[in-house]
Amino acid sequence: MISAPEPSTQFHTDADRTTADEPRRAAVRKALGNYKVARGKTESAFTSWEHARDAAAAIKYEGVNHLDKYLREFEEKFTARGGKVFWASNSAQAREYILGLARERGVKSIVKSKAMTSEEIHLNDALEKEGYAVVESDLGEFIQQLMHEPPYHFVFPCMHLKREEISALFERELGSAKTDSPEELTMIARRFMRRHYIDADMGISGGNFIVAETGMISITENEGNARLTTALPKIHVALIGIEKMVPKLADLALLLPMLATAGTGQHLTCYNSIYGGPRQPGELDGPEEFHVVLLDNHRTRLLADPEQRDALHCIRCGACLNVCPIFKNIGGHAYGTTYQGPIGSVITPHFRGLQDWKHLSGASSLCGACTEACPVKIDIHHHLLHNRRNAVQEQKVWWERLIWFGFVELMKRPWAFKIAMRLAPLGQKLHALVLGTPLDPVGAWTKTRAFPQAAAQSFHDYWQERKAARK
Repeated sequence: MISAPEPSTQFHTDADRTTADEPRRAAVRKALGNYKVARGKTESAFTSWEHARDAAAAIKYEGVNHLDKYLREFEEKFTARGGKVFWASNSAQAREYILGLARERGVKSIVKSKAMTSEEIHLNDALEKEGYAVVESDLGEFIQQLMHEPPYHFVFPCMHLKREEISALFERELGSAKTDSPEELTMIARRFMRRHYIDADMGISGGNFIVAETGMISITENEGNARLTTALPKIHVALIGIEKMVPKLADLALLLPMLATAGTGQHLTCYNSIYGGPRQPGELDGPEEFHVVLLDNHRTRLLADPEQRDALHCIRCGACLNVCPIFKNIGGHAYGTTYQGPIGSVITPHFRGLQDWKHLSGASSLCGACTEACPVKIDIHHHLLHNRRNAVQEQKVWWERLIWFGFVELMKRPWAFKIAMRLAPLGQKLHALVLGTPLDPVGAWTKTRAFPQAAAQSFHDYWQERKAARK
């Protein structure tokens, strides 16, 4: 049996393949360039975007730092209207609860709206192995399901595909006619989806926010598919990470337009719905049962870290991915995890293990664009540095320790540093003899870039000469 490669090995393989695909990279950069223009126009509609960021960060700080209080408040008010809450400590518990519910209720067909938490716990695979037919109703997620691929971006799942590729996919999988019209492609998916909404026994959704004050969940979407997914089947299951908590309903007045602005450059997402329980007496539609699965899955482990706790403030807008120079070049699939880009590189080591996933924190230029773009002011690029530091402290590598020990000792001794600078040109000439060979000590670096030339004169010497010339 062939074992799967280590996450870091797979990451480098996938990143190399993606960076070599220039047409695909150009298409992604173009799409994200359009986002930047749209967001810039929408931000200007706020009286002060920076003050809005401060206020949004304060809301999330309150919700995350008092989760114990607000989660109990949510459960009390949600269950009072007939809803059921299940606390899932890990992905296995969440999967088993949903599978058990499907078995007990005799479910045959399931329709899903966008839920990154379901990707996180590999829910579709578990349901399909049990024989349940599962259909993604979000257009981008549906396309990726037909492609047998995970989402490329957690807001724009199929942003890397061209319309002719989607047309060929629909032609192959759905038997539709070839077309390059986005409207026709959308209608093809719509016609296919309508049957599944009607036939589905269970609808599964995620949730953008949990509102403690009213015991409700908020779902934001642009297609209307989530409304059908939650209203038509008899059973609605919402799988939500516990960090999505906000204290008050009024908080959404700020967070919903900020989510739209930061995520897609819209003033407000097309559909913003709030769900508070199953169908009540006298109501004409809605599910007969409403279950909310509150997912921990190592979130409390991150919550226990006061230095990086604010990573749980994330509202999954995807803004940090959209501005990240690394994401633009290596793409979403290279990350090998549910949450890509800068925020994914921060939280994945906490969720899935620091030593296995520490390479993601190294895949950053530390330019800080992610931190500047974040609508809730998460200190993303500094958290990447924190992960790097923690990985080294947790499992020290002898040769790294030796290198850094030598660097520290050199920098503490000006005379030794001066000698090293004098010898640098000679070392560079010797390096030229082994450049490109297996003996090259920095071959991995020089494989794709030129080694910087040592200066013929140090800045210190130049400055001394300049001072002497002025006398």
